[in-house]
Amino acid sequence: MNVSISPIRPRNLSAVVALLIPTVCLFWAFWPTCVELVQQWNNNPTYSYGYLVPVFAAVLLWVRRGRLDRAALRPSWWGLVPLAAGLALRLCGAFFYLTWFEELALLPCLAGLCLLAGGRAAWKWAWPSLLFLSFMIPLPYTVATMLSGPLQRLATICSAFVMQVFGMPAVAEGNVILLGEHPIDIVEACSGLRMLMVFFALAAAFVLLTRRPWPDKVCLLASAVPIALVSNIARIVLTGVLFETGVTSEAVHAFFHDAAGWLMMPFALVLLWAELTILSRLLIDPPPAPVRTAREPAAVRRAPAGPRQARARKAAVREREREREPSHAAVNDEPRPLGSGFELRDAAAP
Repeated sequence: MNVSISPIRPRNLSAVVALLIPTVCLFWAFWPTCVELVQQWNNNPTYSYGYLVPVFAAVLLWVRRGRLDRAALRPSWWGLVPLAAGLALRLCGAFFYLTWFEELALLPCLAGLCLLAGGRAAWKWAWPSLLFLSFMIPLPYTVATMLSGPLQRLATICSAFVMQVFGMPAVAEGNVILLGEHPIDIVEACSGLRMLMVFFALAAAFVLLTRRPWPDKVCLLASAVPIALVSNIARIVLTGVLFETGVTSEAVHAFFHDAAGWLMMPFALVLLWAELTILSRLLIDPPPAPVRTAREPAAVRRAPAGPRQARARKAAVREREREREPSHAAVNDEPRPLGSGFELRDAAAP
């Protein structure tokens, strides 16, 4: 039995090689940036979730594989525009020692490669994953410092107020809550910035995976800020409750810095689920559009007929009716039973 193997077309092979060369060069150029990103994920607890971002982006590509129109994949030279913009941003960051610019430049470069590989069809399929990759890039140091101070102060005041509502002798002084003999320091690591970043990524994942109207998705994404604040306040208040119940300081600090951080994730998921439930009851989804079935072509509309055309149509209708009715001769030719009244009347006729 002879087995014939179709050779690889030179055109496809040249396209693959032409795409593989810039991809290899891009990852070679951004390899130091990727190493620095991994180091920040390891050393900074605020961005320790960064390992999960590329994994979720790959899963999202797999989930959306049905939206990829393989027949419409065409290389597009428009991909050179974001690729050039990303490389310019990379050079600017390297020249002015701006690490955040170097890390951010990876996203437009990946978008440019996507357009070069498959054009508009590939972009429609991959843009949510490329956008979600922005969560793996840490915030600039100045921005993180500007956000940490107000978040610390807000968490201190709100937590002290909730403790006072529950009857605990809590007093807020600066970023410290005095709870009897146990001071609770709200340091920069406990400001809630970490939860804010995590819950923004979590809300974005919900938005990308759920099939809901755009108003619901906007509400889910905007709710990341209050959910992060509520979760951080709940952690601080729970720590004060443990102090009041007589738990040792070592156990309370271990809970505050380790266990409570992990417990806030399911707590945030419960809050997101509750929000989805409330939105489902408040906002009614529109009914699905009726399925269009194959119909016969509609009759061509004619202009209103004049008097002559109307008379001609009526005459044609009468003619068709006459043709359908049996003639009088055909009725008389039918056989009649003997002795019937009809036959006697015919016989009596002259």
